[in-house]
Amino acid sequence: MLLTAALALSAHAAAPCDEFVRKLPNVKRSLCEAAKLEATAARSVKGQPIWMRDIQPDDARLRVLVLGAIHGDELSSASVALHWIQLAEQMTAPWSQAIHWRFVPALNPDGLLATPPRRVNANGVDLNRNFPTPNWERDARVYWEKRTRKDPRRWPGPKPLSEPESAFLHSEMQRFRPNLIVSIHAPYGVLDFDGPSVPPSKLGRLYLDQVGIFPGSLGNYGGVHKGVPVVTIELPNSTRTPLDAEMRQMWLDLQRWMSERMTSSELQRSPRLP
Repeated sequence: MLLTAALALSAHAAAPCDEFVRKLPNVKRSLCEAAKLEATAARSVKGQPIWMRDIQPDDARLRVLVLGAIHGDELSSASVALHWIQLAEQMTAPWSQAIHWRFVPALNPDGLLATPPRRVNANGVDLNRNFPTPNWERDARVYWEKRTRKDPRRWPGPKPLSEPESAFLHSEMQRFRPNLIVSIHAPYGVLDFDGPSVPPSKLGRLYLDQVGIFPGSLGNYGGVHKGVPVVTIELPNSTRTPLDAEMRQMWLDLQRWMSERMTSSELQRSPRLP
């Protein structure tokens, strides 16, 4: 019986790697298995687990939430999140702080695992337009109809947090109370920022280009209305990661910016999360 349970547990642990190694660019099985992803209680529309990994030093004072693949067709974003898990375990710069990292490398598993991958979830909702920003009911649909001409890739859904994936992230923000959210996207090749403090000017070869806010977006909800800084990384390519050295440099630049900016009283204050 113990052997059967152990085998079942091993198969369960390997399950995300079977899919991720097959689907994601620049992700070898050794990298995925070393990430030691654990299934949360949350499930996608199609019942896929949403996987997570915590890395928590004993003296951690800051909490950082790292998200990949909120849009399922941005495959490289999930890959970078997995590479960063390895760096978080192995690499500490002399000037870096002790940080409790929480990684969710694939928030939208149904979109990511679809053939072909889809930006939206299995209900056809753009998860990055489904957060409860003020006046969502008024603004989100008008924006979708007028500004995107009812682009099905950007449908905000029937109501805020209508989707299990966005509801999970919303509840995770309340439980974890991050001091910073890093949301990895592709393929525009820029760096965006919402929230208090001075934004990072660059991460690796990505330079700051604040593109504005959208009704229901995570940056709008977290950065503007809840006071949780949101760094949005737009990788240059959705199907190819940056070189390993470039991913490492982005990671170092992020930590350097945090060491310079996240010691201020402005960022040490508690996020305005209910």
